[in-house]
Amino acid sequence: MPRQWPASFRDRLTSPLPGPAQLLRILREGGFRGSTEHADRIPVARTGLPPADPAEVALTWVGHATYVIRVGGACVLADPVWSDRIPGTPRRITPPGIAWEELPPVDAVVISHNHYDHQDAPTLRRLPRSTPVLVPGGSGRWFTRRGFTDVHELDWWESVRVAGLAFDFTPTHHWSRRGLTDTCKSLWGGWVITGDGHRVFHAGDSGHGHWFTEIGRRYPGIDVAMMPIGAYDPRWFMSPVHMDPEEAVRATTELGARRLASMHWGTFVLTGEPVHEPLGRVRAAWSAAGLPVEDLWDLAVGETRTLR
Repeated sequence: MPRQWPASFRDRLTSPLPGPAQLLRILREGGFRGSTEHADRIPVARTGLPPADPAEVALTWVGHATYVIRVGGACVLADPVWSDRIPGTPRRITPPGIAWEELPPVDAVVISHNHYDHQDAPTLRRLPRSTPVLVPGGSGRWFTRRGFTDVHELDWWESVRVAGLAFDFTPTHHWSRRGLTDTCKSLWGGWVITGDGHRVFHAGDSGHGHWFTEIGRRYPGIDVAMMPIGAYDPRWFMSPVHMDPEEAVRATTELGARRLASMHWGTFVLTGEPVHEPLGRVRAAWSAAGLPVEDLWDLAVGETRTLR
C-alpha cells in the first residue's frame, strides 16, 4: 500500500511565508530581481568532465544548485537543471558547465524540493525511467506519473541505500510549491551522501538556522558541504529561506564540514544582488573566519574538484 503523507507540511516551516503586506511591499520597491550587468565576471571553466577514481570524491558544479557528485564509483546528480530557462525566470546567464552528453551513466538523482530551479521537468525527462530518484515526502507521485519506476520518497532523517551509497534526507529552512494550490504539500530538505569512507552534504536551498548544528551532530565528518550562497537580496524578504554568503560560511562551520563548495548563484537571476557579488562575499567571509583558503571550493561553472 502506498505511504500516506500529510496533506500539508506547513507545520515544518521555520518562519511564516510572506503574506499580502510583504508581497505588496516588494512590488512597491520594484521587485527583487536584479540586472545581468557584470555577468562576464562569473567564472566559467568548461573543460569537460575529468575521470574520477572510485576511491575519490569528485564534485562538478554544472550551475545553480546542480552538481555531478562522484563517490564510491557511483555518479549522482543533485537538483539537475540543464534547461536554458525555467518558468517565471529570465534565461540563464551562464550555460551548463557540463554537456548532458558528457555524463557517465547516472546511478541516482537527488531532489531537494520541488521549486522549478531545483526540480526541472525537461531535464528529468532526459533520464532513463529506471533511474533511482530520491525525493522529499509528498513528491513521489509527480515522478511516478512521469514513468519513473524506482522512486524513494523520504521524510526528514530517513535513509536509503542506493548504488552502494547511503542517502539521508535532512531538514532545511525552506518551503515548497509548484502551482497556485500546492504550497507546502511536499517536503523540502538537504541530502547527506555517505560512501567509501567519504561524506558530502548538498543543502539544496535554505535559510540559516538551527538545523545545521543538528545535522552536523547526527552526521559527523562531512568532507564537503555544497552550500547556496546566492539569491539573498533584499534580506528582509529572503532571509528566512535563502542564506547570504556570510551565513553560508557560518552554516558550514555549524555542520562541522571541512570544506564549502559554493552553488546557487551565477546561473539564474532570481533576486536583487549583483550577479557577481556572492563569490567575492563568500571569499571574504571565509577569510574573515580564519579558515584555510584551500578548503573553500569556490568553483567556476563547469569546474571539478577532487578529494583524495
